[in-house]
Amino acid sequence: MSHLIWLGVLFALVVIIQAVPHPPATTAAPLKQTYDNKFDNIDLDEILGQERLLNNYIKCLEGLGPCTPDGKMLKETLPDAIMTNCAKCTEHQKYGSDKVTHHLIDNRPKDWERLEKIYDPEGSYRKAYLMQKENTTTKDDNASKD
Repeated sequence: MSHLIWLGVLFALVVIIQAVPHPPATTAAPLKQTYDNKFDNIDLDEILGQERLLNNYIKCLEGLGPCTPDGKMLKETLPDAIMTNCAKCTEHQKYGSDKVTHHLIDNRPKDWERLEKIYDPEGSYRKAYLMQKENTTTKDDNASKD
């Protein structure tokens, strides 16, 4: 009788183990980890076009003012995003990041300089952007001469 009990327990264990979901056996590359995208639908043009809103975000990033939930998340992820060249950014986040930083560098250089001291002391992002901008301008000038 005890053998039947052990056999029943063993059978139950096999059934339980088979019922537990297992990850698929695949050799596909692991999914790329990305930053949370819950704030990706924020209207960046509205923020960039309203000085009060933009100033509030800048003060948040400088640690000189309160942060909205999206500002807080940006402040937390920005150091990693800069250090990894936005490796965990979605395409939408990369586009938004470029749009905002280009706007600040081109239109609000003093604000950019203060943020750069905090988040990119070597100025590597600004240098790369200005070099890319110069190359694009040179290509555009050459194309218009043709």
